[in-house]
Amino acid sequence: MGLELYLDLLSQPCRAVYIFAKKNGIPFELRPVELLKGQHHSDAFAQVNLLKKVPALKDGDFTLAESVAILLYLSRKYEVPDHWYPQDLQARARVDEYLAWQHTALRSSCTRAMWQKQMMFPVFLGEQVPPETLASTLAELDRCLQLLEDKFLKDQDFVAGPHISVADLVAITELMHPVSAGCQVFKSRPKLAAWRQRVEAEVGKDLFQEAHAAVMKVKDLPPADPAIKEKLKPSVQGLLQ
Repeated sequence: MGLELYLDLLSQPCRAVYIFAKKNGIPFELRPVELLKGQHHSDAFAQVNLLKKVPALKDGDFTLAESVAILLYLSRKYEVPDHWYPQDLQARARVDEYLAWQHTALRSSCTRAMWQKQMMFPVFLGEQVPPETLASTLAELDRCLQLLEDKFLKDQDFVAGPHISVADLVAITELMHPVSAGCQVFKSRPKLAAWRQRVEAEVGKDLFQEAHAAVMKVKDLPPADPAIKEKLKPSVQGLLQ
C-alpha cells in the first residue's frame, strides 16, 4: 500500500499538507475524513490516529499525526526542492521558529475567528457568541497579524526568507480561515496582501483555489443535525472562551 493522507480541506493544516503534496508531485491516496460529521471520532479512524485529529498519514505500516511532522516527513522522504525546508542551518531555524510560534498564536486566533464570526457557532451550531468574546478574538487576531508582519515577514518576500517554504503554506492556510468568515484580513495590510499574492503565484492559482474551495463555501452550510451538534459540542466549546 502506498502513501495515504487522511484529510478534510475544511481544516487549515490539512490544506497545507494537501498543497505541499500536490505542488511537489507526491503520489498519495486521499482518504477523506469529514470533521463536521464527526468521522474523526470513529473507531476506524482511531486505528490510524489515536489523537482523532486530521491530518494523518499512513505510509505502509507507518502512521504519523500532526501536520508539521507530516510536512517534514514528506519533505525528507521525497527530496523536494530545498527551499521548502532548507538544509542551511539558520534558514531552517527560521522556518522552525515560525512553525513553533504559530501553534498557539495565529492558529488559535484564526480558528476562533472563523468559528465565532457569523458562521460556525451562530449558523452551523446555533450558538450565540457574546459580542465581547468576538471583539476579544478579533483583537487577538489583529495582534497576531501584526506580529506575522513585524517579526516574521518583515521586508522579505516570504515568511522565512527570499524563497517560499512550508512556513508560508502553514501561514496562508491559517489566514484563509478568517477570510472565509468575512474577516478583511488583507484589506488594510498591503505588505500581507502582497505576500499572499506571491504565495498564490508560487503555489499556482488553480491549486490554491482547489484547496480552499470547501472552506470558502462554509458560510453556506445548513444548521447541523442535532445528533452531530451534540457530538461536536464538547470538542468546540473551548473556541467560545
